[in-house]
Amino acid sequence: MAVPFYDENIYLLNMKNDAEAKLLETIPSVEDLNTNNTKCIPPTSVIKQLAVAIDFIGIYFLVLTLLCQSGSYGLIIWNKCVFASELMLTGEMAGKKFKTLKDLLASFGNSSPSKEKAGLSFSAVKSLVICETEDKLTSGFGDDERVLALIHSLFDADGKFLQRKLVSYSKGCTPRISFIKDIHGAPPQSFVVKLSEVIGSFRSLCKMALFWCRVVKELRRFWSEERHLPGIPVNEIPDLNSCLLYQQLQVINCCLSRKRQQSIAAESFDSEMMEASSNVKESVLSLGTMSVSSALYARVKTGEIVLRQGANQLLENLTMLETGEPIYSPITQEGPLLTEDLIRETEELVLRTGSVGAGCSRLLSDMQAFKAANPGCVLEDFVRWHSPPDWIETEPSDEVTCRRGQLSSRMRKEGNLWRELWETSKPVPAIKQAPLYDEDLAVEGILHYFDNIPVTDLFQQLFFSLLGLGFVLAEEKVSANENFSKLFYECQGYVLATCERNVWNEKLDELCQVYETVETMLTSPEEVMQTLKQAEEAPMQENGSPAGGELKLQFLKLAFGRQGPGY
Repeated sequence: MAVPFYDENIYLLNMKNDAEAKLLETIPSVEDLNTNNTKCIPPTSVIKQLAVAIDFIGIYFLVLTLLCQSGSYGLIIWNKCVFASELMLTGEMAGKKFKTLKDLLASFGNSSPSKEKAGLSFSAVKSLVICETEDKLTSGFGDDERVLALIHSLFDADGKFLQRKLVSYSKGCTPRISFIKDIHGAPPQSFVVKLSEVIGSFRSLCKMALFWCRVVKELRRFWSEERHLPGIPVNEIPDLNSCLLYQQLQVINCCLSRKRQQSIAAESFDSEMMEASSNVKESVLSLGTMSVSSALYARVKTGEIVLRQGANQLLENLTMLETGEPIYSPITQEGPLLTEDLIRETEELVLRTGSVGAGCSRLLSDMQAFKAANPGCVLEDFVRWHSPPDWIETEPSDEVTCRRGQLSSRMRKEGNLWRELWETSKPVPAIKQAPLYDEDLAVEGILHYFDNIPVTDLFQQLFFSLLGLGFVLAEEKVSANENFSKLFYECQGYVLATCERNVWNEKLDELCQVYETVETMLTSPEEVMQTLKQAEEAPMQENGSPAGGELKLQFLKLAFGRQGPGY
């Protein structure tokens, strides 16, 4: 007769595995995040999860190496890793992008992923589960009520989700703002910081990736519906001191604002031009009484009255050299919105090719706008407005009411680019010109980048954005505490030094422990006091320094033994 076999160790192990599996499946709720996380700084567990996602690349390539080297046995290893860690990310190996699982599998025979770690890409995140298609993988997750609730809260315009009171930040406290910029994070109340906390609250790397894909889908919807993103300034140029992700979201909002402004400006321009044109005959008839408005019309050399187009503001003490008419600054096209990566690419292009194409296009656009706003103008008039140092003035004579002068030597040289462009330019107001910067193309490029963003780049930015929030919040509470302020600023200094030396990827463990030290100052101050007291009472080393001092400066054991797996 068969006797049931019972092993307590196996039973406990199964219970532990079941509990961990359920934890991995858990999707954080809006209520839990708002209730638990907004009372203090973001939990260390969230910071660690983002660090795990960054560190995951090494594990991923190790598994790929085993798969390449182990044949069919490697498939067993691979499947077990997928089950245990949900390694559902595909990537780039040896500089190649794999958009599909087929491309990835085809590369196994001739790739050595252990030799070169290229940036992982999200382009195939949505489609990789060993035997599942993209639709099967993402449909259930993206439609889950809890996921939809998180998306709705993140993109809610009222901004109450994960909102924390930051008195010092609202008052513009420079040192605390500076810390965030120094680590290249994102503003504390921004969309990026809230996104960081939500993604870090998932316990599954797969779900972290899938949630990002769902966020990108929502970003596309907002753009197509012409809605501004919450937690991002609506009309500001990219802040180059913030992380690239925040800069790119700034570009999206700014592009939307520009499109709205351009639409309004086009309607206003057409209306004004129609009204002005209808009054031309009346203005001509009243020429003798000098009732013609200089803001609307200019008299050219032949005596003809010509309508100004796109005039912006009267320039004091400047009149056209040939006609004596007032000079107005024109409404010009706005420049491109450049994030740090685009600035770097532009600089490299100029250094490599010597190209000044973009500069020429902008100069030609300004010339056309100036001509439209100032009928009868000459190149010298444009130079006096656009580049005053290139105009050398002389004292006016008694007979001449306006100042005379000449162009600088560089402007008078044969083949000068400015003169060539001036001769080819036509009077066209900025609103009627071909755009120098295509907002739709720019945003589409950003969204395409989000679809293919390297995993390390994404999680690094989320990690430091949330880290910055934690330190800003903590500083408000502990900086005035004489028992903790020194230790806090040592922690902050360690983070800054790690970022400045660009060794953060080697110090993720230490950064997490430093953050946990700061969290413990707030949640269990008595533990910190006890540890500091033990450090002060530690015996002296041979060199005369206390043994505990090195411990405190290195922050390697101040996390009080509560590190998670791998930390």
